Amino acid sequence: MKDSCLPIRVAALYKFARLDDCETVRGELAQLCRDAEVKGTLLLATEGINGTIAGSDRAIDCVLALIRNLPGFFDLDVKYSAAGTMPYHRMKVRVKREIVTMGQPGVDPLAGTGHYVVPQDWNALIREPGTIVIDTRNDYEVAIGTFAGAINPMIGSFRDFPAWFRAERERLLSNGDQPKIAMFCTGGIRCEKSTAFLKSEGFDEVYHLQGGILKYLETAPADQSLWQGECFVFDERVAVGHGLKLGTHELCRACRRPVSVEDRASPLYQAGVSCPACHSQRTDAQRAKYAERDRQERLARSRGAAHIGASKSERRDG
Repeated sequence: MKDSCLPIRVAALYKFARLDDCETVRGELAQLCRDAEVKGTLLLATEGINGTIAGSDRAIDCVLALIRNLPGFFDLDVKYSAAGTMPYHRMKVRVKREIVTMGQPGVDPLAGTGHYVVPQDWNALIREPGTIVIDTRNDYEVAIGTFAGAINPMIGSFRDFPAWFRAERERLLSNGDQPKIAMFCTGGIRCEKSTAFLKSEGFDEVYHLQGGILKYLETAPADQSLWQGECFVFDERVAVGHGLKLGTHELCRACRRPVSVEDRASPLYQAGVSCPACHSQRTDAQRAKYAERDRQERLARSRGAAHIGASKSERRDG
C-alpha cells in the first residue's frame, strides 16, 4: 500500500467516545499504520482517541476510515495540514488511562463540556468586556504565541491546571459575578477537559474555541486575527503561523522546547546540545552526551537512515 505522494498530509485528531476494547483497536490501528507507512502517535483510552499522524493522502484516509467505523467515532474531529518531509520518526499506538492527562477522575467530557465557539465568532467573544480569556497550554507553548489579553497560568503540565484555577478562583471572581470564561488550546482537546472541569466547579458560562488555535490560524484572515506569535505543535515542524505556514522556531534537542531566532543567537545555544532555557539545568557530562547523540543523528541522516535515538524525541498533546 506504499504511496509516496508529497507533500505529506498531517492529520491531528481526537474524539471523546466510549472505547471498550482498547487493546483490540490498538492492534488493528498499529498494523494498518505499519502497512500504510503512516507515522505519528495515537493514544487510546476508554474515554476516546487522540493523536496526530502523517502519511500519504490515501494512507491517512484509510486510517481515519478505520477509526470512524468504530461505534461513536463517525464524527471524529480532524484538522489537516501539510509537511514537505515526514514530521515523525516512527508510529506509536498506545493505550493510556486518559487521552489527555488532567488527573481528575470526576471530570468527564462525555457528561458535558463548555459551549463551542467557531473561529469566526471567537474574536467577538474575547473582545466582550468582562470576558476572562485563559490559555490552557503549558508555559513554553504560551511563550511563543497566544491571543491578545489571554491569561497565562504558567503551568508546566496540563495536570497543574486544576490546582492553578482553584488557587486563582477568588481573584478571577473578585467582582462577585460569574463572568464568561473563554479558553483555548492547540487543537481543542485540552479544552474539552478544562471546560468540563470548570462546569464541575459550578461554572456555566464557559466557552472554548472549537478546533483550537490550529483551526483559527487556518481559517481566520491574518488582517483580522487577534493571535500574536506562532503556535507550538508537537512534531518536527515545531511551530506554525497563519495559514498553518511553517514558523520560525526550531526545537532544542536537549529540553524539547521551542527555540526562537533570538535564542539561537545566544552563546548558550548549541544545536542539538543546549538552549538558553536549559543550559543552566544540564551538566557538562549531559551536554557531552547530547553532542554525541547529535553527531550520531547527523551521520545517520547523511546515510539516509533514521538514528534510533530519534524515536525518543516525540511527544503528544493537544
